[in-house]
Amino acid sequence: MRDLSKIRDEIDDIDGKIVELFEKRLELVAQVAEYKMAVGKPVLDRKREQEKQERLAALTQSEFSKKSIHELFTQIMAICRKRQYQLLVQGGKGENTAFEVKEALELSEARVVYQGVEGAYSQMAMEAFFGKDPDAFHVETWREAMEAIQKGTADYAVLPIENSSAGIVSENYDLLVEYDHYIVGEQVILIHHALLGLPGTELSDITCVYSHPQALMQCVDFLDEHKEWERISLKNTALSAKKVLEDGQRNQAAIANPLTADIYGLQVLAESINYSEENCTRFIIVTGKQIYRKNAGKISICFEVPHESGTLYRILSHFIYNDLNMNKIESRPIKNKSFEYRFFVDFEGNLGDGAVQNALKGVREEALELRILGNY
Repeated sequence: MRDLSKIRDEIDDIDGKIVELFEKRLELVAQVAEYKMAVGKPVLDRKREQEKQERLAALTQSEFSKKSIHELFTQIMAICRKRQYQLLVQGGKGENTAFEVKEALELSEARVVYQGVEGAYSQMAMEAFFGKDPDAFHVETWREAMEAIQKGTADYAVLPIENSSAGIVSENYDLLVEYDHYIVGEQVILIHHALLGLPGTELSDITCVYSHPQALMQCVDFLDEHKEWERISLKNTALSAKKVLEDGQRNQAAIANPLTADIYGLQVLAESINYSEENCTRFIIVTGKQIYRKNAGKISICFEVPHESGTLYRILSHFIYNDLNMNKIESRPIKNKSFEYRFFVDFEGNLGDGAVQNALKGVREEALELRILGNY
């Protein structure tokens, strides 16, 4: 049996040669990038890469070696593409986002729309972002809020996008894809749910509870203590409180913010009924203008990838390689494509940053479709 240290010495020697050869390969890659810049040729050539993988695999005998060579050169070619993207960006061929940078958002005379009625959490988020008494109006649905921007009756819309306990608001992810609008800000609101009823109502009177589906989910522990109560979903927590008032029936209750009780003349029957004291909802501020603030630090994108093994990993590797911190990733089914998904990613950065340009250039070339949803 050979001495382990001598075996390792040989491995070190081989590794040194691999590094030397890889650096030579990168030098040639730079020349390839220069050529592609001159003629406008895309970096990724899927057909050539596939043919090359097959030729290299044919040089080996065992199945283990074939698979290993395929994996090794997949990574090598991916790294070399990233180097080409860097050089293209440095050469002025970066991602043309068409976004206009602003020192600050124009909020003073803006008209704002939110979904719900007076007392809705969306209204609280709007006032936290735009200040008290903005020029605002409300609509029944999130789609109507997006339509208001499209029609020009509103400059900004306030939409919930995720809750720390109940997860994402999937419908609003889909609306971001459907409408040509952009995220320019966000506002996080701490959620305090209470059970509201008509004055004089007792818990023993209740037979049904109204609220938004996510609010019902966020209060599931409390509701499970009263399994005999019917749970009915409505479009908004404040709308639920309004319904209880208008119906005037003591057997009805609503889950909403306790401040809503004052607005609609209701009584708080139970306080702090959401199971997480740290429960909060993130709202996004959306506009029809393709703009971002100069000091923006978060970017949201969505993309589709080829329905092949490893494609999502290769797309996400552009963020890792460029030292960009991803905050979250979500997926939504693509309409009319069975079991195929669109991915949504939030990551830290500014559209003016070189690292962001490098990553977006790579994603643009290698994804089937990329859309920048906003920088905020």
